[in-house]
Amino acid sequence: CCGILGGCCESLVAILNPPSLTSCCVFKAPGAPAEFNCGVLCCRWKLNGSSIDVGMDYRYSLLEGSLLINNPNKSQDAGTYQCVATNPFGTIVSREAKLQFAYLENFKTRSRSTVSVRQGQGMVLLCGPPPHSGELTYAWIFNEYPSFVQQDSRRFVSQETGNLYIAKVESSDAGNYTCVVTNTGDQQQGAGATHAPQYEPKIEVQFPETVPSAKGTTVKLECFALGNPVPTISWRRADGKQLPRKARRHRSSGLLEIPNFQQEDAGLYECVAENVRGRNVARGQLTFYAQPSWTQRISDVRAAIEERVSWECRASGRPKPSYRWLKDWGAPAATGRVQLEQGSLSIANVSLSDAGMYQCVAENRHGVIFASAELSVIAIGPDFSKTLLKKITLVKVGGEVIIECKPKASPRPTYSWKKGKDILRENERITVLEDGSLRIVNVTKSDAGSYTCVATNHFGTASSTGSLLVKDPTRVMVSPFSMDVTVGESIVLPCQVSHDHSLDIVFTWTFNGHLIDFEKDGDHFERDSAGDLMIRSIQLKHAGKYVCMVQTSVDKLSAAADLIVRGPPGPPEAVTIDEVTDTTAQLSWRPGADNHSPITMYVVQARTPFSVGWQAVSTVPEVIDGRTFTATVVGLNPWVEYEFRVVAANLIGIGEPSSPSEKRRTEEALPEVTPANVSGGGGSKSELVITWETVPEELQNGGGFGYVVAFRPLGTVSWMQTVVASPDAARYVFRNESLPPFSPYEVKVGVYNNKGEGSFSPVTVVYSAEEEPTRAPTTVLARSLSASDVEVSWAPPWENQHKGRIQGYEVRCWRHGEKEENAKRIRTVGNQTSTRVSNLRGNALYHLAVRAYNTAGTGPSSAAVNVTTKKPPPSQPPGNIVWNSSDSKIILNWDQVKALDNESEVRGYKVSISMVLPSFPSSELGYSSKSRACPVYVSTFSLQLPPAGFHSCLPWKRPKGCSWLLGCR
Repeated sequence: CCGILGGCCESLVAILNPPSLTSCCVFKAPGAPAEFNCGVLCCRWKLNGSSIDVGMDYRYSLLEGSLLINNPNKSQDAGTYQCVATNPFGTIVSREAKLQFAYLENFKTRSRSTVSVRQGQGMVLLCGPPPHSGELTYAWIFNEYPSFVQQDSRRFVSQETGNLYIAKVESSDAGNYTCVVTNTGDQQQGAGATHAPQYEPKIEVQFPETVPSAKGTTVKLECFALGNPVPTISWRRADGKQLPRKARRHRSSGLLEIPNFQQEDAGLYECVAENVRGRNVARGQLTFYAQPSWTQRISDVRAAIEERVSWECRASGRPKPSYRWLKDWGAPAATGRVQLEQGSLSIANVSLSDAGMYQCVAENRHGVIFASAELSVIAIGPDFSKTLLKKITLVKVGGEVIIECKPKASPRPTYSWKKGKDILRENERITVLEDGSLRIVNVTKSDAGSYTCVATNHFGTASSTGSLLVKDPTRVMVSPFSMDVTVGESIVLPCQVSHDHSLDIVFTWTFNGHLIDFEKDGDHFERDSAGDLMIRSIQLKHAGKYVCMVQTSVDKLSAAADLIVRGPPGPPEAVTIDEVTDTTAQLSWRPGADNHSPITMYVVQARTPFSVGWQAVSTVPEVIDGRTFTATVVGLNPWVEYEFRVVAANLIGIGEPSSPSEKRRTEEALPEVTPANVSGGGGSKSELVITWETVPEELQNGGGFGYVVAFRPLGTVSWMQTVVASPDAARYVFRNESLPPFSPYEVKVGVYNNKGEGSFSPVTVVYSAEEEPTRAPTTVLARSLSASDVEVSWAPPWENQHKGRIQGYEVRCWRHGEKEENAKRIRTVGNQTSTRVSNLRGNALYHLAVRAYNTAGTGPSSAAVNVTTKKPPPSQPPGNIVWNSSDSKIILNWDQVKALDNESEVRGYKVSISMVLPSFPSSELGYSSKSRACPVYVSTFSLQLPPAGFHSCLPWKRPKGCSWLLGCR
């Protein structure tokens, strides 16, 4: 049912289409308009089986097929409605729709007696609803509105009867109670209420022994008990199954709801009420039912006259639905031609009278559904307008051809064929098929020509003509042949054919069943115009089956060849380390693919955290032949983590390496490698410093690696030893205040690990640390050489060398006003007792001090000496230089220069002269320039030149064309 004020007949049908209808039932409130929707071209309505004359009652009106009832009343309009829809294709009916009127009468106006109970007893207040139609809801008011009774573990309102149940009355329950019944209106009626011994539960509200439940609905089971103490309510299934997870318990568990009820939810349910005095059980069987629902509908059928038509409809439901059929609202008669069997309907030899609207009706006691379909019967003469014979059909000599003939016709026509104007007779080569098509086998040239198909039935005759062309067959003249090649070679697979030149021919090649893409794989594959396939730079992946396919419009043929590619072997498999010792590892593996060339040998490679990539290793046997799959790797370092791989080779080449094996560490062994470059010396006073190069981790041969340092004074017998536990240590310092400075010691360094001690390095001599020089240099002198240079000299300190060897001297120089710690430092080496200090400022006072040094440090400083640098030379050059020359003399004149205050006085001038040859640099001549000093007061200079040049001074004569460069400073 639809809800209150709902509509019905939901589906619509377009003009000239067969209608399809559904229906529903409706509750109406008095006075509200009722509307039924039936959207079809033409329809009429029936009430309780009688037709409704819409024109005779002003309250009825049709709106696009919908029936509208104004001011409906119970006496005239309550009942069962059905819509009958018609269009030119036939008639169908909807499901029935019931119109009911919802009402709720008033309670009878009589007073109810006061109810008296003892505290602790149970109580039931009866509601007794008035006459009504439609679903009601119940509630109780305590004393006055809006104080409603709240349901809990003690109090329960049944929505089946409306009664109020109080399991155990308490003093607070005394008062006035009013039952409220709600539909479209409500009415109240009052009742009154007033220590009891404990007693076991008594179930007052329980569900029926059998509860039929529809598929998809929400099932509600009520159960409530009186008792003292207040009973607890629990739910369970009697068959031991769990309650559905979707089940919900409400309020005091007195209501169990199972939404969306399904077949698996059916069964025997129990309500258990219990307290300390006992328990009681109510049981009820939930049975499952379902209205019919389509699983297979019928659909429209267009059938030729005299054909057979069959329909089958199927619906699910519980109980199982039954079926019946309607044709244009009536039941079709079961005759010899019409067979009815449950959901099946078949009509043999369909005639025009069978056309119409058919409905399959599926129903059980819970509902009925309709499925509609139209049967259209076609009766026409043969028509080739849309299915002409193929204009030209091609076939090869010796082949087979079928010329289709498929005119539109009803009933099915008879067929005949003509070749040209002659009737075509069937024989062992020529056959007319059941569908009218012409089949010719073993075709010859004489079969070429025009063919006409003639179709005939009761309603007429029609024909259609097409031509058959017979072509020469295609033949392969040179087929591709199987080949055996080596990786890197290039080959041609031939595919040459003869064919009918009036036809286009297409060559395609496949490789292992896949079409070759010559654009994508153009680096290796190329096809020429004749159909041959070239394969360049063949790889292992190119091995397989190649097929040349040739196709024309009349035939298709192919030729195949196998290509075997020989190449280096594939990688060996499953490389396993079977056993390890300190220097060996036992390996095994499985051979990989030999790629059509027998494997001749294997090579084992190893990698460690310390190696650069993979390295070949020595094995036993030294040469591993292709039939050997085990080997012992020798010469390994102890206590190093190794992984191995194997490479196979054959006559063609070396293959790809195997995947690496697992990583395994060799066993420990005594250390064999001793530290290199043992030396030492230096350090601070009373120290003996010993140094060495550490042993690499891969040569330590085990864990717990360290060093043993041994030393003794040169010429003695006993060794002193100490252990340095760190494998990364490269230095040991022995400290002793009694250690004489710069004394020779014999030193050696050994190694050890967890397995024990190894050998020592060769003995070497190392000197103990020196003492710093204890005396300062003497007689320190300094003199200025120029504005930027000074020279300092000193005498060695008065000290015996055995107390502090001097390796050199350190000169410190700092400008007056600057801090001594920022002094410029210059060191000499050996016995040098003077040095030059450069890059100083001109005309500045400097302090200098000297001290000796050795490997132990520097000694005390001498007393500082002072020196002032010279003023810088004049910064301005002579000006207005004028010179005249003749064959034997050059006269040069200039202006005198006056020094500035911070510059040294001018003490003279320097004239330079150079001869420049036009073709040779002066360095090649062995002569660059010549200078001459002039007194400070001279400002004219005369140079006498021999007539032939500087022949009196130079070893050559002045060449012709030479020039002179003159300068004065």
